[in-house]
Formats: sequence, structure tokens, C-alpha cells
Amino acid sequence: MDADGLNDALGLSNDKSQNLGAYIYQPPKHGKSAGERPTKRRKVSSTADKDEQPDRQHFVPLLNGDENAESVQLRYDAYQELWSKQEHKIQNILEDVDAGVLTDVLSFVRDTSPQTCDGCIPTALVTVGSNVSSLSRLLSRLNGQLISTEEGSVVVLESGDAPNLKTTLKNIIRAAVTNTDGNDGYQKFLTDRAGPRLLGYDLDLLHDYVQRKGTKKLVLALRDSEAFDPGLLTDLLSLFKSWLDRIPFTVLLGISTSVELFEGRLPRSCVALLRGKHFEAQEAGNCVDRIYETLQTDPDTNLWLGRNVTSTLFENTSDYFQSPEAFSRMVKYAYMSHFFANPLSVLLANPDSTVLAQNKLCEAIRNLPSFRMFCEDLVEEGSIKQVRDMLDDDEYLIQETPKYLDANQQRMQNMFQAVRVVHTCLQYTQTAKKANVSDLSIRALSGELSESTIVEEMVATAKTLDSDKLDELLVRLRKIIMSPEADAIQEDLRTLLETCLDSGPLRSGYNINSTVTKTTVVQQRIRLSKGQADLSEQAVEYTNIVDRLVALLQVHLTETLINPQDLFLHEAFLFDLRNPLKETFAPRPRFAIERALATPFDYLLSSSDVTMTKVSAKQPATAILYQLYLDSGALVNVHDLWQAFYGVFETEEAGECDDRVVMSLFYGALSELKAFGVIKSSRKKTDHLAKSAWMGL
Repeated sequence: MDADGLNDALGLSNDKSQNLGAYIYQPPKHGKSAGERPTKRRKVSSTADKDEQPDRQHFVPLLNGDENAESVQLRYDAYQELWSKQEHKIQNILEDVDAGVLTDVLSFVRDTSPQTCDGCIPTALVTVGSNVSSLSRLLSRLNGQLISTEEGSVVVLESGDAPNLKTTLKNIIRAAVTNTDGNDGYQKFLTDRAGPRLLGYDLDLLHDYVQRKGTKKLVLALRDSEAFDPGLLTDLLSLFKSWLDRIPFTVLLGISTSVELFEGRLPRSCVALLRGKHFEAQEAGNCVDRIYETLQTDPDTNLWLGRNVTSTLFENTSDYFQSPEAFSRMVKYAYMSHFFANPLSVLLANPDSTVLAQNKLCEAIRNLPSFRMFCEDLVEEGSIKQVRDMLDDDEYLIQETPKYLDANQQRMQNMFQAVRVVHTCLQYTQTAKKANVSDLSIRALSGELSESTIVEEMVATAKTLDSDKLDELLVRLRKIIMSPEADAIQEDLRTLLETCLDSGPLRSGYNINSTVTKTTVVQQRIRLSKGQADLSEQAVEYTNIVDRLVALLQVHLTETLINPQDLFLHEAFLFDLRNPLKETFAPRPRFAIERALATPFDYLLSSSDVTMTKVSAKQPATAILYQLYLDSGALVNVHDLWQAFYGVFETEEAGECDDRVVMSLFYGALSELKAFGVIKSSRKKTDHLAKSAWMGL
């Protein structure tokens, strides 16, 4: 039987494709021969091994690399501990500043409804001025309060999130759900919802979410409301107005200018939809002053910012309207710079003498300018043996250094307490613009406050205060000046005031009302003379009390308002380097680029004869073209510029100058100058270039 007959007998098909063979393709492994050993695998350390390894040092060893690892770690730990305390103080200040407006806004959100607003949208207008970051803190804390009490939440919307109405609604719905349920909850909310599937911008989704959560207040916060398109804002608010019976909307508008300007750019139909209240956040300057005062005058402070750093901080704050958070970041960078680059900062960690003895710290202390001044003062006092021991005996120097460090740190604390005394007195004696703590601190850090006209005028005006104001001043001074004499003065004043309750406030003999004008006639001429009026017994006693207080203030300020630069080891607890802070937070990239292009050999290595030449073929092509560009006018002819550029290479290389290479260098330099924004194409003449920047401007 043939094969076809056998298939028919077995009931098999005659299709030849069912009997074809199956093949398994295994591609060969390239790169290795059959007998070659496989490559050894690289050993990778496990996570457990990584955990067992010591942490990498964040600071580098100083003292020319001779500082041991323990001192380096001490500096880093001291920085972390110090800044954690300071950061906690800053956060407390910011929370205290925002507490007032937060309470008012929260009460407004809870107490208002469309019924109390005559059917309009409840609206809170918050003006922030230059303190833009305060609104973010306010919204964050407001959202936390509403979520914790399960009353609702806050949806924050930026102008960039609102290109059109559909996208805006979609972002609002997504933000409202993810605020409490997260992204997974938002996706689950869309998929698990019963009924027909709705589009992402349908407010029925938000209505279902509000009903499911039992939300009583849904606050929509437009953080930069002035940047929103007025037409889009009108459509959005009109839509919210139609949904007020189903969704409890409350709108919060952040305003940087004023309510009048914001209202003037909106249509009347949009303004008619809103009904609410105006709130005002505290200015950034007040927060910055409080932060600086707390960091510098706190009794627990052991590191202070010097005069130059303080000036830089407040210059940047006033020039760039920086927020309190930006100010605190600059202070943090100053602290970090001190601990990172100053080996003496290890003294602030109160290390053991064994740790200090292992380094060249004694040699560094002896090279300090303050150590030299301290030794000169000891020699003048006759303590020659002490000076010799500090110069020759490292062990003695290590033992004496912490004592002088603690004593001088206490003198710094006393100096800033004196600044607070002056600031408190100026609240009662200064009639013009009140001097803040930062201005007084700059004068005190430079050693000029004790002999300044501010203190002289303050003392002169304090003598003329009446008994009521003097009593208030003494109450505030008693919290700063801790001395038995201050207690005695306050007690005597209280006793005196109890004896003359009905006579009104007492005035001293220094008051202008205590002088009288006498008129006399001498040889038919009238003469006017001023004399002291007869003072009562209470006024004389009050004048003595004023004299005692003025004498106490003068002695206290003279003893405490010292020049910090005269203190021994002030390099360890006073950071006053302006450049690290200024170059980091106020960089000058244009100046650096102009200098690199005008004088490239300030950055490049070259021989002395080349640097003497202003324009040379040895310079980069962009620098050559830039210097030629500086010599031209407002419009530059491209052909003339090419001829001058080519002439630089032709002069120095003579006949070896390749035209094509120079042309490529010219076009490359020209494109780089255009990228820098120095030149641009001229619309007046097609073959000319126009200057768009001038050096030094």
C-alpha cells in the first residue's frame, strides 16, 4: 500500500504541511569560544554590607589635611545640632506670625455659607504683598485644620494649571480627590463609581466625592489670582455659582497688589458673584527682623553673624523682596560655611582636650589676630609668664582656651542684650522712624553703637519722660536688665506714685515744662531770661529717680557695648566673611563672562609676552571677536568685523594663515556671541549687526 492509501485508511489528511519537521533555533553565544572560561563576575556589596560601613564624612579635614577624623565629625555634628535648634526657632516664629490671619480665615470659612452671603460665593481676599511664601504656609495649615476635623479640604490652583476651562475643572477635581485619597484613590474613584462613566472635567464627579466624604467646606485657593485670565476666571466663578446648592465652594484669592487693582481688572458681572472679607498677611520684613533678632539675641546662642554678613543679608532682603524662608536659607548657608571651612569651629562642640591635642589647633590659635592682641594686652598688664606659657605650652593653651571662649561668648550675649535695651528705650524716646534691631546690631557689631548719636539722643529724651511712660519702660527693662539697682529704682518709683495718685503724671526737672521765662527791664530795654521753676518735693524726688535710671543705663551700655573684633577667639564664634554668602546668593554671571571674554588670560595659562598684547591670535576666537566688538559702534558691519578678525591672524601667522580655518573660527565665535545675547541681526541694514549689550551695564 502506498503512502496515500495508508493515509486514507487511517483517516489522515494528505496535507503535506502537517508532516513537516519542527526545528529549534538556538543562536550561538558570540564573544567567547567553546573552550574559553566565562568572565568573572564583579562582586557587588550587599545592602547589609553597606549598612555596616561607616558614614562618609560630609566635611573635609582642615589644617592642611592634618585634622583628624574625630574633629571633622565633631564640626559636622555641632553644625547639625546648632542649626536644628535655630530652625526650630524659625518655624515657631513663622507659625506665630501666621497664627492671627489663620484664625481669622478659618473662622470665615466655617461661619460663612451661600445663605449668609446672599447667594453669592463666599470669598476670602488675602493680600500678601512681598511675602508671597506666607500664603503657601497659610493654605497648608488651613488644609491640615480642615482635614483633621473632617470638615473639608483646600484645593490649590496655580495660573499655569488653568489654560482653559476644561483643563481647569479637571485639575480641580483631581486635586480635591488626591488631597485626601492620593493618586491611587483618584483612579479607584473613577473606576469604581456606579453609573455611566463621566468625563474628567464633569463637576458631577466632584459632587459625588463631596457627598461620599461628607465635605462641608471645599476651599478653592487661587494662589496667584492676578495671573489668571479674567475671562477664564469669570467663566469658572459663574460655573461655581450654579453649583453652590450641591458643592459647598469657598473661594480664597491671593493678591499681591491691592484689592482695588484686582477688582478693577475683573468684569462687573464677575465681581457681583463674590461676597466676602479682606485679610492681610504680615509683611516679610517684619518676619525677617524677628528671625534675625531671635537668632542673634537669644541667650542660648553661641554663634553670631558679623557686621558684613548682616549687611549682606538685609541688602539682599530689601533688594530682591526675599521671603523669610529664603532669608533662613541664607543664614543656614552662613552657619554651614563657618563650620565647614573654619577649624576653630570645633571649639563650639566642647571637645575633650585629647581631641584638640592631636591636631595643629594650637598652632592655628597662635596665628590668630585676636591672639596677638590678647597677648599684647597681657604684656601691658604685666602677665608675661602667662603669655610665655600660652606660646610655648600646648597643654596650657588647650586648658585656657575653653575658659576664654566661654567668657567672651558671654560678653557677646551681653552685647546683644544691650542692643535689646537700646531698642526698648527707643520705643519710648524716638519720635521719628523707629530703628529696628538689625540696624542697631550692625552698629553694635562694628563697635559704634555706644558712642553713636542714637544713644545720646535716647538718653537725653529719657530724662524728659513723665512718670507713666517711665514706669512702662522700667517694666520692660526689668525683663532684660537683671540688677538690684534696677529693682530698687522700680520700687522707689512705685512708692512715689502711690503718694501722689491724684496729681497726675510727674515730670522731671529736665522737662521743658519745668522752665520759666522771666522778663526784666534794664535801661528801657526788655530782657528775657529762662530759669528753673520751683519744683515740688515729688518732682525733685522723681528727678533723682530719673538720674539714677540714666546713670544705670549709661554704665550698663558702656560695659556691654564692646567691639566684638577685640575679643579673643572671636574667629571661632563670630562669622563675618561676606564673600561666600554674597557670591552664592547674589552671583554676577554677566561680570564673570565679560571678564573672561575681555581678559581671557586671567583664567588661561600663557606666557608673559602674550598677556601684554590686548588682542592676540593665541586667545580664544570668541574672546578676539568680543574685543573687536567692544571697539565698534552700535551697528557693526559684518565685513569690517571679518576683516579685523582676519587681520589678527594674518599679522601673527604671516603666510601660514589658512582662510578657511579662520573663517570657521569667525562663524563659530559669532554664533557664540549671539548665544550670549551680545549681538543680534539688525533690521535697518541686512549686512550689519546690532549691539544688544554694553560692557559694565
